[in-house]
Amino acid sequence: MPEAAFTLLHSDPRFYLVDKAPGVSFHREGEEAGLMEALRAGLSDEALWPVHRLDRITSGLILVARSAETAARLGEAFAGREIEKYYLALSDRKPGKKQGKVAGDMAKGRGGAWRLLNSQQNPAVTQFFSYSLQPGLRLFLLRPRSGKTHQLRVALKSQSAPILGDLLYGGTPADRGYLHAYALRFELEGESFRFVCPPSRGEAFLSETCCAALRDLGQPWDLGWPAA
Repeated sequence: MPEAAFTLLHSDPRFYLVDKAPGVSFHREGEEAGLMEALRAGLSDEALWPVHRLDRITSGLILVARSAETAARLGEAFAGREIEKYYLALSDRKPGKKQGKVAGDMAKGRGGAWRLLNSQQNPAVTQFFSYSLQPGLRLFLLRPRSGKTHQLRVALKSQSAPILGDLLYGGTPADRGYLHAYALRFELEGESFRFVCPPSRGEAFLSETCCAALRDLGQPWDLGWPAA
């Protein structure tokens, strides 16, 4: 596993926070080591517990617990939707709507993909805002209100705006999949934490227009998100 598999952003006695590189799988895939192996080796700490995960194409914030007790507490917080998560994505397609909510049940499709259904029995719920960066390129700020596999990728696909570089869902080929876990806000044992991690990889993410848009955006939790 290359050294660039992750960057350590914050070390707490109870958890680590890292920025995962795009193209790194969470668990081992064949001969290719996964993020958890890289973390244990790179941090010289075998006592690590995963509490959530990111897809291979997705970069950004990952919390890793340093004890089973903390893993249980954070796991319960994720399951109870007590941890606020915000993501960034880019698309070179015009979405069906520029902001709003995507909600629906999800079902497995072909080739490892998922699809959005019209039913609402146990729906994946995603809220989003979007911003035009330049002709043919739009920035999305997404807030998942549930935790389904490929939820954000499917949500943007459903809006006719698949993520740039996300070939599984019909995105235009690019130097990476342009989905990034941007910010987390949560409480642990009465202490409040807020973390924001701008993307550090990807030509389009690092463009001046995208960087300027992120500067103008401010803190994601301060936007006018409607109740879920």
